[in-house]
Amino acid sequence: MTKRPNVIVFFTDQQRFDTTGVHGNPMGLTPNFDRIAQMGTHVANAFTCQPLCGPSRAALQTGRYATATGVFRNEINLDPQIPTLGRVFAENGYRTGYIGKWHLAGEDPVPPGMRGGYEEWLAANHLEFVSDAYDTRLTDGDGVEHRLPGYRVDAMTDAAIRYIDAHKEEPFLLFVSFLEPHHQNHTDDYPAPTGYREELQKRLWTPPDLQTLQGTSSWHLPGYYGMVKRLDEALGRLLDAVKSLGLEDDTIVLFTSDHGCHFKTRNDEYKRSCHESSIRVPMALTGPGFDGGGRVRALVNNTDIAPTLIEAAGLAVPESMQGRSILPLLRDPKSEWREETFVQISETETGRAIRTARWKYAVTAPYDAGQSGAAVYEEKALYDLENDPYELVNLIGMPAFAAVTDDLRARLLGWISTIEGKKPTIAPHPEQYQRQHRLNPRELLDDYRSGQVGRGHGGA
Repeated sequence: MTKRPNVIVFFTDQQRFDTTGVHGNPMGLTPNFDRIAQMGTHVANAFTCQPLCGPSRAALQTGRYATATGVFRNEINLDPQIPTLGRVFAENGYRTGYIGKWHLAGEDPVPPGMRGGYEEWLAANHLEFVSDAYDTRLTDGDGVEHRLPGYRVDAMTDAAIRYIDAHKEEPFLLFVSFLEPHHQNHTDDYPAPTGYREELQKRLWTPPDLQTLQGTSSWHLPGYYGMVKRLDEALGRLLDAVKSLGLEDDTIVLFTSDHGCHFKTRNDEYKRSCHESSIRVPMALTGPGFDGGGRVRALVNNTDIAPTLIEAAGLAVPESMQGRSILPLLRDPKSEWREETFVQISETETGRAIRTARWKYAVTAPYDAGQSGAAVYEEKALYDLENDPYELVNLIGMPAFAAVTDDLRARLLGWISTIEGKKPTIAPHPEQYQRQHRLNPRELLDDYRSGQVGRGHGGA
């Protein structure tokens, strides 16, 4: 590395972790992502802390949980006084650019003061409402709308490559925020590039949760996969551009998504649930500090992204950020790290959850659009992810798992107290028939507290 590293964030929308080859998808959709995951650093257990566009994006930009940013549901503006990824880099001499979907301001075009500190701008607050798959419309920093030619993924990638070329002589932060593979709202469809849907339909692989629970995947999945495939091709084009400009050794590239997609299997829309299909996302990094970093098994969430990129650039991480840099884990996988990841849901339902290396525990309360949380929650779910990775058997209320549930309840209340400053109560789930489950609760709890689950280095 001859200068301060450039940073590029390649950010997708609503992409499940299991769309990628490294997470077991057999369709060959993501060879470029798989390559950087294998040659760079693969964050194998990456999660969103809030499975919804606006709150997740606010968490990523600020390193703070949804209740700390105030953006606990969509259509709440991000406070321009909160330190962000864009502001930190701009204040330290970086050129900063943003391309694509923002979703953290209340209007289009986005006013300069609501752009999170990014200096150069080609974006839309609601990209899904102002554009279509073959009709890309983005507004520049002067408020002038530009219609970019090509499929939307390609049009935005072209703009990103132009930005990289224009700033190759100076350190830059570029955030490219795609809409794909999010559905096109006005048609409730996943519009892939022409011909992709038909080709992928011939060799379609359906994850077990979607096979079992149905939802909309039987007609949406081919288009969704086509969007994922084109995104990965765009990633390859961007990486090629970085290499051709001689920036490969000086540029960090992060790939991740804001949340996943359960195709209306868990509620009547596509995310906003505690399930792996909603909260688990693909994440990999390549470039200085990350090449050869191996596989990080710790439980990482999107509040950790800003601190990681800021530290990787040699900058000071603001004290306001609640997330943590993963760089210590690259140096020593046994570094101190959280034992679980914490999830908040405050739109469509009010819920909280924790996910350990083995267990998922979730609670809910009646939904109130004006409140980010609740005073009283009820237990909703307990999943054994080691034996049930697609969360098809809910163990909550089964006596064999009472000790595990008690422990996880206390841990979740601790997270709510620490992050939200609240002390709610959680009503235990009524006892339910155990069916075939006849496991020894003491053995389960001993296993939970052993080094097998430990500090988040194990698990799926």
